[in-house]
Amino acid sequence: MNRIDSRFAELKARGETAMIPFLTIGDPSIEASLELILEMERAGADLIELGVPYSDPLADGPVIQRSSERALKRKISIFDVIDVAKQARNRGSQLPFILFTYYNPVLQIGLERIFKVMQENEISGIIIPDLPLEEDSETRGIAEKYGVHLIPLVAPTSNERVQRIAASARGFVYCVSSLGVTGERAEFFGGIEDFLTTVREAASVPIVVGFGISSREQVERFEKLCDGVVVGSAIVRTIENALPHFEKDAAHPEGLKQLGNFVGQLKRSNH
Repeated sequence: MNRIDSRFAELKARGETAMIPFLTIGDPSIEASLELILEMERAGADLIELGVPYSDPLADGPVIQRSSERALKRKISIFDVIDVAKQARNRGSQLPFILFTYYNPVLQIGLERIFKVMQENEISGIIIPDLPLEEDSETRGIAEKYGVHLIPLVAPTSNERVQRIAASARGFVYCVSSLGVTGERAEFFGGIEDFLTTVREAASVPIVVGFGISSREQVERFEKLCDGVVVGSAIVRTIENALPHFEKDAAHPEGLKQLGNFVGQLKRSNH
């Protein structure tokens, strides 16, 4: 059974909502990313999105763009990201890992090769924000062959496409909470509750909300409406604020503690 499915089943049995942090791998370093994954797991993360640094990200706001730029200076590749997942697994991590990447790196490597490597290294899912439903059939087929969930994004503007996107989803449906790129927000799309209800009715898998969620109060608002919450920019900003610690030592206790405390605070709102 795919780890994503197992984890959501466990959480449902406990009446909990999944806490899903996003991390740009290689920012500030590969060594730090490994320690940050393990720290977030200790703090209560349920799944983790592993961001592949990309030079021209369509969906990412300034905080994640800056983290990608820092990682790209270190020449971090999609294979480096997968290797961090492997190292975390070797260190005892049980989390489901989800690769977040744009389509170009996947295409350059080749679909068969990348999904085979993902399967060998226990990557449970992949999110490709610039691969629309209408063009994903080949990728979806190969992902299923290797037991990897291709997780779709659905936006408030998807309208009549919501039904088709949700119906074919594997793992979970990633619901975009607001229009535009990622980034912390005080306000969300006005019809968000109705939108999530529509997706929930169309989907046979869990639904997860992301884009802009950055506080315990916002997590509490959304957990009543969905099965999981993604926190990205706020996690990456917390790491950015702690960069001086990590530049001295990849596993610097103060830097790790800052992120662990933040993830723990977000997760505690589930109880």
